[in-house]
Amino acid sequence: MRRLILGMLACAACALALAPAASAQSGGGCQLDGDASFTPGLNSSAQNFNYSFNGVLSSCKSSEAGAPTDGTVSAGEVVTINGQQFQEPVPGGNGSCATSTTSGTAIVSWADGTKTVVDYSTTGAAAGVHLEGTVAPSVTLQAVNPQPGQPTSTTVTTTRYAGASSQGVLAFEPPDPTACNTPAGVSTAGIQGFIGLGSS
Repeated sequence: MRRLILGMLACAACALALAPAASAQSGGGCQLDGDASFTPGLNSSAQNFNYSFNGVLSSCKSSEAGAPTDGTVSAGEVVTINGQQFQEPVPGGNGSCATSTTSGTAIVSWADGTKTVVDYSTTGAAAGVHLEGTVAPSVTLQAVNPQPGQPTSTTVTTTRYAGASSQGVLAFEPPDPTACNTPAGVSTAGIQGFIGLGSS
């Protein structure tokens, strides 16, 4: 399950990175290297959980001329925009270390300053996680403890790869694989893999 969650976020991020232009048939892919945190930790018993994720997208290839070759991706994180903190939507799921399903929204920030918002879902079993995602027009983030006069929310709008979709498979790397057999479970894990995305 922990893998599933990690895979899901990672896949969403990767999908964004891979997303090509929607105006013509295209495709691409990126390498993802990231970390995820789970609350509560994932163990051998199925349960509901929330998680956050952040990672780096690199070595991106795309059929779209001039597309960025790297970027970052996150979901469920507190981010700073124009000097103010905002909370990204927190992804959630249900499952155990063996199997799980999750869903959420990830935001990709490309090296050229463009953004891609991706709605995604994942299913996982054992060491593999399958992700499916669709680029969304935008997502609204709620402000964290806004001060008088500050906005209470902000909207992140997709400015690259609108209309694209993606699929991917990832692998997770818990710091202590035996933690899955403890009541506390796995609270953090690394995630690596490759995701592909296309549009027409």
